[in-house]
Amino acid sequence: MASALQTVVLDVEGMKCGGCVRSVERTLLEQPGVKRADVNLVSRAAWLDLAEEGDVDAVVSALANRGFTARERSLQDQVGPTRSDGSQGLNWWRQWRQLMVALVLLVLSVLGHLSEAGHLRLPLIGSLPFHASLATIALIGPGRPILIGGIKAARSGAPSMDTLVGLGVSSAYVASLVALIWPQVGWPCFFNEPVMLLGFVLLGRFLEERARFRTGQALQQLAQLQPDSARLVMADGAIREVRVGALRPGEKVQLLAGDRVPVDGVVLEGHSAIDISSLTGEPLPLEAEPGIELASGSLNLEATVVMEVRRVGAETALARIIRLVEQAQARRAPIQGLADRVAGRFCYGVIALAFTAFLFWWLIGADLWPQVLQASAPGMVHGAVGHGHQAGLGRGAETPIGLALQLAIAVLVVACPCALGLATPTVITVATGLAARRGWLFRGGDVLEMAAGLDQVVFDKTGTLTLGRPLVKGVMSDNPDRLLQRAASLEQNSRHPLAHALLQEAQRRNLELLNPSDVRTVVGEGLLGTLEDSAVELRVGKPDWLRRQGVRWSDHQDTWQASANGTVVAVAEANTLLGLVQIEDQLRPDVHAALERLRSEGLRLAILSGDRRGSVERLGHQLGFAEHELGWQMRPEQKLQQLEDWRRDGRVAMVGDGINDAPALAAADLGIAIGTGTQIAQDTADMVLLGDRLDNLPDALRLARRTMGKVRQNLVWAFGYNLIALPIAAGVLLPSHGVLLSPPLAAFLMAISSITVVVNALALRPA
Repeated sequence: MASALQTVVLDVEGMKCGGCVRSVERTLLEQPGVKRADVNLVSRAAWLDLAEEGDVDAVVSALANRGFTARERSLQDQVGPTRSDGSQGLNWWRQWRQLMVALVLLVLSVLGHLSEAGHLRLPLIGSLPFHASLATIALIGPGRPILIGGIKAARSGAPSMDTLVGLGVSSAYVASLVALIWPQVGWPCFFNEPVMLLGFVLLGRFLEERARFRTGQALQQLAQLQPDSARLVMADGAIREVRVGALRPGEKVQLLAGDRVPVDGVVLEGHSAIDISSLTGEPLPLEAEPGIELASGSLNLEATVVMEVRRVGAETALARIIRLVEQAQARRAPIQGLADRVAGRFCYGVIALAFTAFLFWWLIGADLWPQVLQASAPGMVHGAVGHGHQAGLGRGAETPIGLALQLAIAVLVVACPCALGLATPTVITVATGLAARRGWLFRGGDVLEMAAGLDQVVFDKTGTLTLGRPLVKGVMSDNPDRLLQRAASLEQNSRHPLAHALLQEAQRRNLELLNPSDVRTVVGEGLLGTLEDSAVELRVGKPDWLRRQGVRWSDHQDTWQASANGTVVAVAEANTLLGLVQIEDQLRPDVHAALERLRSEGLRLAILSGDRRGSVERLGHQLGFAEHELGWQMRPEQKLQQLEDWRRDGRVAMVGDGINDAPALAAADLGIAIGTGTQIAQDTADMVLLGDRLDNLPDALRLARRTMGKVRQNLVWAFGYNLIALPIAAGVLLPSHGVLLSPPLAAFLMAISSITVVVNALALRPA
């Protein structure tokens, strides 16, 4: 028997690049009980499927041994990422402090060179010991976390961005120290390089972190929709202000005009308009009255209402949306796989290239092309390097080993696995956040990628193309009131749209409902059960289903059924037909525009419905569907088979809202649930459209296509940058064009590369 899985979320610090992500994932999957691990570089979170035998403390300890600090995030108490302990602010303050120290050292280094060149007259500044002191302070101060992180990553067998930068700055420092202590070796002094490298690297990381924070702002704004306090109605009618976390199901809460709904609940008293646009994107407010359910995060617009608390904490609609979005951001798109595989091995290749470049230019290159050894700019180096002066800022080298050191350091620093690691998750994070604010929930990057490449969209009819709020238009029975009373009594606990129509008509006629018992659902067919006044089994459902159960009726009833518009529901006790009910649904007002937009984008459309042929054909003709694009009187397994046939011709999405749609939603390449439908349909689907508007579908699919376009742009940039920058840093253009990429410039380009993919992701817009 398979062990139960629990979802565990870890906040992981120390990830800088795609190689880090690969290392964290590998470490997690090596731990006992971890069945799946999804790691997000942008949010620095890891989502685990952990079996019963798994130990979270052991997982956290294993990550710490690899140099990654992790802690478990509580899914019960948190509504969203804004409910934090302030670690984000502390992290920024620490980065800001390191950056300021590095920039002060960089300015002093520049002043030292100006003094050395004779442009400034400052005592002590400009001497070689002065530059050596600056480099030492830079390494043990702002550079210390980078060096420690790089060593830990290298020791764990997964070198990271910190490893590359650490190798670059420490190589320059050690070589310079050797040249200072033993001038006779003839090496140049590069004490300026660690200072400038660290300054540019930390500046780039700080700017990248600030830009990356903006990628998660949509999720932050969602989390902020829940207020911190609520007005609890006490047993004696008194009002007390309490923390939202202290509320419990069954308690009463008062909402004043302008208040946010703190938890999920049902209105008990009052009438008001509720703005639900923050959760569903619906522009029109919800009319709240007794019996209407309100979701946390909604805004009370007009009047005071009292509601009963139903769901709190992690069970609320708002918390569920946030959790789905966070999980979606962790699930990678297939297109990200190549970048992750490359990033995981990237650092090994860069180190090998740097070592090769060092050996080549030291032993071979300078002999083949003597012109590459140029005197440094006047004022930057006075005479030979061995005379005890600071080497120029990458403008030239006088010895083969000096040139080799400079180029090897440039290779180490210019490489940017960060851009590879950030290329996809930054865009996915921005896209899922934007979508969530509009009521479109994608369950992961893989879902976004699938949605961007659809070939066909298949719709259920009732509740999807129609409003799902049909009305009774006719009754064929000797006793219509008795028929409606018994049918509505059996259906009173069902959420099917046809059940609502029967209940609404019974209410309109002031019919008293009976208590049902032993009610069972026959998926795709109807309901059966008994009522309190009779032990005879009552069936309500499709006429063909009742016929197969042995129920018979007259030719006159057959004629009435054939001529009826909409859907016909049959009601029978035992094998006796009580009558037929004609129910007609209404088209969604935006369905024509939505279908027209989908067709204009080259998508094939179809309808699969359980309704009878006449009803489906009339609707299909009204909406411009050809006969081969329609399916009627289809059971769930028949929908499944038809989807499998269509999937041979391309990627197929299924749009539905009911229990009978759940198998098809799960079997389609992309299952899309309408948010007004059943919970099982939403849980089965890959994508959920909250609210009641079908024209959100083409908008959501367009966002998916734009998202994948941004992902491809970022990947082209990330791969292209490294493919171009690394050979130039290694000196490919030095003999022919005299192009030499100095280590400081390399560090600057590396920082710009990472920032570019984040800024490009932030430029994503829904349409």
